[in-house]
Amino acid sequence: MTERSPIPNINIGQVYDQRYSDADIHYDRLSNLAGFFGRNMPVHRHDRFFQMHYVKNGAVRVYLDDQQYVERGPMFFLTPPTIPHSFATEPDSEGHVLTVKQQLVWSLLEQDPSLAPAPSMAPVCVALDKLDAAFKPEAERLSLLLDELRREFDGRAVGRGPALEALTRLIMTGLFRLAGQTLAARPARHEDLQVFYRFNALIEERYLEHLPLAVYASSLGVSEARLNDICRRVAALSSKRLVLERLMQEAKRLLLFTGHSSNEICYRLGFKDPAYFSRFFQRYAHMAPGEYRATQGGFK
Repeated sequence: MTERSPIPNINIGQVYDQRYSDADIHYDRLSNLAGFFGRNMPVHRHDRFFQMHYVKNGAVRVYLDDQQYVERGPMFFLTPPTIPHSFATEPDSEGHVLTVKQQLVWSLLEQDPSLAPAPSMAPVCVALDKLDAAFKPEAERLSLLLDELRREFDGRAVGRGPALEALTRLIMTGLFRLAGQTLAARPARHEDLQVFYRFNALIEERYLEHLPLAVYASSLGVSEARLNDICRRVAALSSKRLVLERLMQEAKRLLLFTGHSSNEICYRLGFKDPAYFSRFFQRYAHMAPGEYRATQGGFK
């Protein structure tokens, strides 16, 4: 039997716009991204990032995981981390594409878990003209906020960073409100979301220590099995994979933005054997550390 090719993971900041390769927020016009990737975008995913496409006009064909949608603008579709998706837009379609690190979105949901449309953060496609009249003001506000985000992202005004984060939080709030009208009401258990957010905060504090999952689970007051189940339902990733992804994220950052050798990076990340680190990196990046630095235009 032929082995299926893995679905490619696209990091917008590294593949498309290296000025923002480590940024929490990336914005661009739909036409600019379409000019780079094409109007008929094959299936792909964005690990550790939420992404929203807002299409103002024209027909749109979207595949979100195993669901197909055919809509016309104005519409948006929202893809949580790791969800495979593909889409096609018309040559004159314009709109907005917003890519946001998952930690920023999760911090928003931690403040108000009722915003989460489903336990697994399901992908959603919303045709704005089909919404109930009660939600038209929210849809109009979303359009205005995206235009303001575009102006702020393109500019260099004082306070740009905080302004971008504030606008992004408002936009994501609007998206979740509108998404909730099309998804079945399946609210996540509040205590499970709290465990998930605390786990991610703990990863951020201690991922360099290479702790066993049992230590994380004990610190959170849950069993390993429950922690893993929560992670799979909320983020569609195992608890172990979330820890390893954070290590990979830091390894890539050090390769791209420092002059440290692969061996030095190995020890900085808490690995004891450079050969093991190289195999670890190869497994998840599908290339050796040195090859990754060379192909991604990292520090020389």
